[in-house]
Amino acid sequence: MTTGTPPPTRPRRSRARTLLPLGIAAWLVLEIWLLTVVAGATNGFTVLLILVAGAVLGAAVIKRAGRRAFRNLTETLQRMPGQPGAPEAPSGTKGNGFLMLGGLLLMIPGMISDVAGLLLLLPPVRTVLGRSAERSLDRRMRAATPGGFSDAFQQARIHRPDGKVVQGEVIREDGRTAHPRPDDGTGTDRPPLTP
Repeated sequence: MTTGTPPPTRPRRSRARTLLPLGIAAWLVLEIWLLTVVAGATNGFTVLLILVAGAVLGAAVIKRAGRRAFRNLTETLQRMPGQPGAPEAPSGTKGNGFLMLGGLLLMIPGMISDVAGLLLLLPPVRTVLGRSAERSLDRRMRAATPGGFSDAFQQARIHRPDGKVVQGEVIREDGRTAHPRPDDGTGTDRPPLTP
């Protein structure tokens, strides 16, 4: 049976969703190749020591950054920010996310991830990446249309079995405005549901 509507088309895949799996696969192949090159130049025990040292150092970095973040959180909550005269966040709070990411990269087995993790442990690198992330977030927030995301939650939609979306709103026949009431379970003082 033909309804006269064209078949639904699949949305086009973004470039990032296409290239990300390929990038991860290339990274894994490069990591394995580098480990075999280092094992061939030295021996397997050296590679094992490098991997274990990276995992231990990464765990220590994550633990330290987590403690620092928790301490900063408790200090912030004790100061009660937003009050008049409350000081700004302490200077040590920035960079905890990049520090934890560096520790995580150190824990992942491989030479490239270890180098990237060690770079993230350097304060100047974290500062530059933090500024870049702030600028990018600020630029995206300015480009966002006002009310675009919140309006998506306020729209009433009915999903039909054929995949079509029908927007709608509730209009009372008697012209009164509907006031939300708590549901007491009795169903009294409500109009009946009619098709």
